[in-house]
Order: sequence, then structure tokens, then C-alpha cells
Amino acid sequence: MSETTTRADAPPPGAALLTHRQILTILSGLLLGMFLAALDQMIVATAMKTIADELHGQTLQAWATTAYLITATISTPLYGKLSDIYGRKPMYLTAISLFLVGSLLCGIANTMYELAAFRAVQGLGAGGLMSLALAILADITSPRERSRYAGYFMAVFGVSSVAGPVVGGLFAGMESFLGTAGWRWVFLVNVPVALIALAVVAKVLNIPHKRVNHRIDFLGAGLLTVGLVPLLIVAEQGREWGWASPTTLALCALGVLGLAGFAWAEKRMGDEALLPLRLFKRRTFSLGNAVNFLLGLGMFGGMVSLPLYLQIVKGHSATESGLMMLPMTLGIMTAAGTSGSITARTGRYKVFPVVGFGVMTAALFAFSFVGTDTPLYAPLVLMFFLGIGLGLSMQTLLVAIQNDAEPRDMGVATASATFFRQIGGTVGTAVFLSILFSTVGDRIGDALRAAFTRPDFQAALARPENQAFAGALQSGQGFDLDNTEFLSTLDPALARPFLDGFSGSIDLVFLVGSCVTVVGFVIIWFLREVPLSNRSGLERVKDGEDAAAAEDADRPAPIAMH
Repeated sequence: MSETTTRADAPPPGAALLTHRQILTILSGLLLGMFLAALDQMIVATAMKTIADELHGQTLQAWATTAYLITATISTPLYGKLSDIYGRKPMYLTAISLFLVGSLLCGIANTMYELAAFRAVQGLGAGGLMSLALAILADITSPRERSRYAGYFMAVFGVSSVAGPVVGGLFAGMESFLGTAGWRWVFLVNVPVALIALAVVAKVLNIPHKRVNHRIDFLGAGLLTVGLVPLLIVAEQGREWGWASPTTLALCALGVLGLAGFAWAEKRMGDEALLPLRLFKRRTFSLGNAVNFLLGLGMFGGMVSLPLYLQIVKGHSATESGLMMLPMTLGIMTAAGTSGSITARTGRYKVFPVVGFGVMTAALFAFSFVGTDTPLYAPLVLMFFLGIGLGLSMQTLLVAIQNDAEPRDMGVATASATFFRQIGGTVGTAVFLSILFSTVGDRIGDALRAAFTRPDFQAALARPENQAFAGALQSGQGFDLDNTEFLSTLDPALARPFLDGFSGSIDLVFLVGSCVTVVGFVIIWFLREVPLSNRSGLERVKDGEDAAAAEDADRPAPIAMH
């Protein structure tokens, strides 16, 4: 397909600029880019413990995650704004290239500090892979038909959620592969995929773009960095440092000052701003992103707690627990596909996030009753319904925000949806892990005191092979809950209080998560359903250009003065 439509192929007035086949061709490139980011997250999460052991940095592994998260979050709105100015294709190729370079560097890292720095480079690329793909989809499809194509994106996440834990576990368990340490292939596997994505995107992603001369909001980008970096670091490390420690309080103060400066800079820049404040005057934009933030909170609350329940309480491996998340992926794909098809036929969409948040709330609340002895099928069924709620909400909220945005703001509006959901996820992960680990010690203590009154616990303590554990209990020695591997070799009767303690704290996390989604459920009712447009972003731009040309043609010529 050429950069612009030729005269022979020009569509008649009112027809779509791209055919279904052309849209699918472009989607092939977008899906490869998204597959990179989605697969990487699943692989690295599964293999991180092994990687940290190999690099002798188990206590530093959180920094590798934090560095990636910071750069991915901060670069997301920047990609949106720059793509509105320079076009989607060059920015998408830039994102893939940065991700490729970051992956290659991660594969040759020799310390955890190096890995954290290289993961930051990866994050710079990842920030554009998701948001730009969704912005390009908005350019080439109308809001009404967009939900149908979004099903392909959900399929990519489904494949990634299944393949990621398997591939991550496979490489992490290998001594070497093709002459290189197995764990390094966790990152190096991205290189061939990224090269293919670069070639495909360079060939097929040819959509018209009219260059708009804008100033780049460097001041806003800098102040956003000053505001978010300290707060994201606190979100990841605050539990270790203490939420009232001088370091935490100093970083929080710096972050608040940075965000205040960012708001001032955005007001000063007006339409040139990285995130124009006029967008927040649009009710759909403001409410939609508020709900997106709460969606990230609730979603990551569940996603961070479920693997812990499956691995610690139920004793499954990281790979097994990753595969057991498949029902949630199936629920997301089923709900997204069904709601997308109905939206394309009817043009109605508000009912889906309303029902979605209701189902999510019910599922998270039901999870708060899942205990140590709960049959495995129960959480698997609840995961499916949690996925249903997420699938009904995620893409519908994005479509609502995009439908309400002007074509010139499509990139920044799309990026904002991803941005606020990522911020919610970061805050949710920090808050829920803090709730878990600040309560689990007391719950384990209560469970141990109750266990001492049971004959089976006393009998287990008296066995010779358990004398070391019995001595540790009698001396009041604490147990390192950052490493729970000792539970897998402990006598089941002695391990039971620990499992009950973790299960009780995880139940509390789910209960708090359900309270968060209840707030989202209330807010979503105030979202006004704007009729979905039948015009894609490219068509709306063309309509505007045609209207401007017609207006110029009708304007009387100035009278020459002699």
C-alpha cells in the first residue's frame, strides 16, 4: 500500500479510506509490536528469581522491575504527543528499536545494577508499543467497528500469558542454550521477534500523516519525570524503607512538587502541552481516565495476589501458577470479543463497563473467602469471572475516550488511557503488597498460637527431623518471609499455620480490591454514552480538510485596491 491513496484507488465520498484487508495487514505489524511487550513481561516475571540468583542480586531485583516501570510509564504520554506531531510510523519504529537495543543489552548484563539500567532502556521502548498500537488502530478504524479488531489484541495477550511462563521457566531452567547461559535468552529471545516486527512495520504501516508544526513540551516532560520517578520509586520500595521513613517522605515531597510544576507547565503551554489540560474539561476524558486508574488498581491487586496464593498456599511452581492464570485470559478474550461484536452492531457500549465493574467486584469479594483448603477449581472459576469483568471494561473505556477525542489529540488521548491505568497498577501493586506483608506476620503468629493447642502440631514438633524448627519457634526466632521456599520442605502440620497466615492476608488484599472496584462501579454510572462515530481517525481528518477547503473556496476574494 502506498503512502497516500492513488487516484485510481481513491474511495468514493463517505467510503472508508482503508479496506478490511488493508486494516488486517497493518494490524499484523501492530500485533507483533504488542506481542514483544506482552511476552517480555510474562517471561521476565517467571524467570526473575533465577536471574537475580545468577547475578548475585536477589535483594536488588526490585530495581530491575522499578527501572522498567518508570521509563515505560513516563514515556507513554510522550509517545502519544510526538506521534500526533511527527506521525505514528516513525515513533512506532523508534519504540521497537529501543526495545530491541534494551533486550540485547539485558542479555549481556553482568550485574543487577547493569540489568536495571538496561531494563530502563527496554522500558523506553515498551512505553510506545502499547499506546501507539492502540492509537494507530484508532486512526484506521471507526469507534463503532474498533471493538471488533480489538479482539486480535486480546488474542495476543492470551498467547503471551500461556507462552510467557512456559518459555520463561524453560530458559531459566537451562544451564546453557546455543553456547549462552539459559537465563540470558529470557531477553535475547526478543531480538529476532523485534527484527521481524521492524521489517513488517516498516513495510505495511503506511498511513497518511500531515506534519503539524508544534513545539515539543520539554519542560513538561522534565517536570513529569521529576514528579513521577520519586513517587514510583516510593511505590516500589516504600515497604522496605518504611512509609514514614525520611527517605520516603523526602521523595514524596519531591514528587508532589514535580507534579505541581508539571500542572503549571501544562497550563502555560496550552495546546502545545504534553498532556493538554483542556482535555480534562471533557467529561468523558476525565471520568474515563479516573475509572482507568481504579481499573489498574483493582486489576493489579488481583494479578499480584493470585500467583502468591497459587505458589505459597497451594505449593505450585511459578510456571504452573502462570499457566493457571489461563482462565482469566480466557475470560478477558471472551468478554472482549462478545462486547466488541455487540458494540459494532448496535453502537451501544456503556452497559459493558457497568456490568464489567460489577462482575469484577463480585469476583474479588468472592476471592476474599478462598482459604487454604479451598478446592483448586474454585479460584480458577473466579479467575474466569474476573477476566470477564476486565474484558468488558478495558477496551470499552478506551473506545469511549477515543470516540470523544478530536483527531489532533488521538495519540495523547490514547496514551493517557494507558498512562493512567499503568499508574493505577503501580500504586495498586505497592498498596496491596504492603497490606499483605504488613499483616501476614501477625496472622501467622495468631495461627501458630492456635496450632500449639492441637495434638497433631505438638506431635510434629516432637519428631527428630523437626527439632531445628521447634528450637527456632521456642527461641522466638523469626522466619524470613521474603523467601518462603522452606515451606515446601517443612512438615505439612508445621507449615499449616504459615499457609493459613498467608491465605488470610491475601483474603484481606482481595477484600480491599473489591472496595476499590466498587468505587469504579459507582463512578462509571456518571459516564455519558456519546454516540459512536462511524468515521475513522483518518476519515475525520480528511473531513476536516475538505470542510476547510470548501470554506476557503466559498470565501469571496479580496477586492484589489488601486
